[in-house]
Amino acid sequence: MTTLKTTDDRYIVVRGRLWRATNPELPASDREYWTKQLMAARREVRDAKQTDDSRALKAARASVDEAKRALGERGEVWWTDGAPDYNRCLVANTPYAAWYQQLPASDGNQSGG
Repeated sequence: MTTLKTTDDRYIVVRGRLWRATNPELPASDREYWTKQLMAARREVRDAKQTDDSRALKAARASVDEAKRALGERGEVWWTDGAPDYNRCLVANTPYAAWYQQLPASDGNQSGG
């Protein structure tokens, strides 16, 4: 499965919604480290849910948040041109709407925008 990214590489599109992409300026070693931390934290979230351990779940979610912030996917935006953040917005409600609408369905535009 190919990840659909906006033309400016700021977002990935998942089911018609924008999600902030990893900061492309991160050194590869940092990106690799934090991606591994994120995957481990997500497994901890899964495990805590399966065991109904609220304390472990809270800690695991904090670890997910830490990794996502380090990757640039949460917190302050990583771009410097002053453009607003459309993280978690429906593509159809953003300036990316026209771009998304013209994509063929095979590029991830399943809902038509």
